[in-house]
Amino acid sequence: MGERILALIASCMLAGNAIAAQPAVTAKRFESRAVAKDTPLKLKSTSVLVLDQAGQRVLYAKNVDAVVPIASITKLMTALVVLDSGQPLDEVITISKEDRDGLKGTRSRLSVGMKVTRDDLLRLSLMASENRAAAALSRAHPGGTAAFVAAMNRKASELGMWTSRFVDGTGLSSRNVSTAQDLSRLVGAAHRNPLIRQYSTDERYTVRLANGRKMDFGNSNRMVRNSGWDIGLSKTGYISEAGRCLVLQAHIAATPVIIVLLDSWGKLIRVGDANRIKKWIETASLRQPEG
Repeated sequence: MGERILALIASCMLAGNAIAAQPAVTAKRFESRAVAKDTPLKLKSTSVLVLDQAGQRVLYAKNVDAVVPIASITKLMTALVVLDSGQPLDEVITISKEDRDGLKGTRSRLSVGMKVTRDDLLRLSLMASENRAAAALSRAHPGGTAAFVAAMNRKASELGMWTSRFVDGTGLSSRNVSTAQDLSRLVGAAHRNPLIRQYSTDERYTVRLANGRKMDFGNSNRMVRNSGWDIGLSKTGYISEAGRCLVLQAHIAATPVIIVLLDSWGKLIRVGDANRIKKWIETASLRQPEG
């Protein structure tokens, strides 16, 4: 079914704009254009990329080469570096004063002195976008935060994220920058890891601390609780310089897609754009004649 949908979309393409086999090279051709001319897709996010994950074909692109702050989407790279390091996930890490946000002044339910396993910190960073959890993961890396950030940038180079740069593990700094095109590579790499898939899409999680206390956390993306979506990976992000951001891996009408939405102003815009993309692909499916 997924192949038939993509074939239909391709058949309705704007003249002279063939779908690229290598979006990293040719995505500029698709600036602000949807490939299906009879179902115009009007999205409000500033940068957008919709990618057929299986065939690596661009379905929609808008400002995909704009280098912009990415806020907590950064935490996907944080998770990859943590897991690449091979450090034991059951190791207990003590939350330190160094982990507090001195840049944006965001609050955290993880108090200084609290003891949390690396596994729980990873889950909270991905699911609840917990900044103090991500900071603690960075600090507890061999060599400390500076070595962690260096590993993030090396990993970006390995993934071909040539225009991306990371300066911390939380995404709180506006100097964590990337493009929609680069982030599609990050999402693809993160989706290949089963722990990142699970932790980023958990609806809720209860942390059980060493002192017996329990703390409940929820996912920062309410879409994971929507039965109409089949989401395989999710990450939200927000700082004032980046606007509201969202990346997803999902199956829509049997088609595996990666969706990147950056700089969406207003709390509902990124979710609204994601739903418009979903409806767009599903509409193409309904128009496909049987046989």
